Amino acid sequence: MKTDAKLKEDVNAELQWEPSINAARIGVEVKDGIVTLAGHVDSYSEKLEVERATQRVTGVRALAVEIEIDLPGTSHRHDRDIAATAQNVLGWMSILPYGSVKIMVENGWITLSGEVDWEFQKVAAVVAVRYLMGVRGVSDDIQIKSKVSPGVVKSEIEAALKRSAMDDAKKINVVVDNANVTLSGKVGNWAERESARHAAWGTPGVKKVVDNMTLSY
Repeated sequence: MKTDAKLKEDVNAELQWEPSINAARIGVEVKDGIVTLAGHVDSYSEKLEVERATQRVTGVRALAVEIEIDLPGTSHRHDRDIAATAQNVLGWMSILPYGSVKIMVENGWITLSGEVDWEFQKVAAVVAVRYLMGVRGVSDDIQIKSKVSPGVVKSEIEAALKRSAMDDAKKINVVVDNANVTLSGKVGNWAERESARHAAWGTPGVKKVVDNMTLSY
C-alpha cells in the first residue's frame, strides 16, 4: 500500500506526463489515499483530463476536485452562441432521435434534458458538447426510457460482469429497484469499477446507476 507522500508524488508525475494538462497550475494534496486537486485550468476539457489522469494512478481511493476554470479571453462566448452551436452538434448526430435532447445554457454551463432509449446516447450527447469553446461545465439531466422488468435487468448485469472476466465480479452485489441499479462490494482498481458501471449502464432499461463500490487496495 502506498504512503500518502508516494501517492502524491505519483499523481504529480502523471499530471506532468499528460500533455493536455498544465501541471504547474494544479496543486495536489493527499490524506489517507484521498486526493484533493486545486488550482486553475483554461477549459472544462482540461479539468476532465486532470480528473482522468489522477484516477489512473494506483492507490487513489477517492477524489476531491476544487479546480476553477479560467477561460482565456479568446474562449469567452455568449450563452446564446454556445446554445446554438450545441444544438447544431446534437442535430447532426445520427444516434440521437431528432429533438430528443433539450439544451439550456447559463453562464457557460450547459444543461441537457430530454429522454432517450439508451445510456450510450446520453454519454454521446454529453461528450459532444463537453469540448465546445466557452463551456464551463455540463449537467446531464437526460432520462432513459425504461422497458424491462427488474428481474431481467439484474440477470443481464450479472451476466455482463461474468463476460468481462473481472477478477472481482463475484464480489459485486447488484440490487435492482424498478429501473434503478445499485452496485456495492469491492473492486481492485478504478478500471474494474468503471467496467462494472459500464456493464450496468449497458443493460436495456436501466435509468440510474448508484455506485457504492469501494476499492480494495
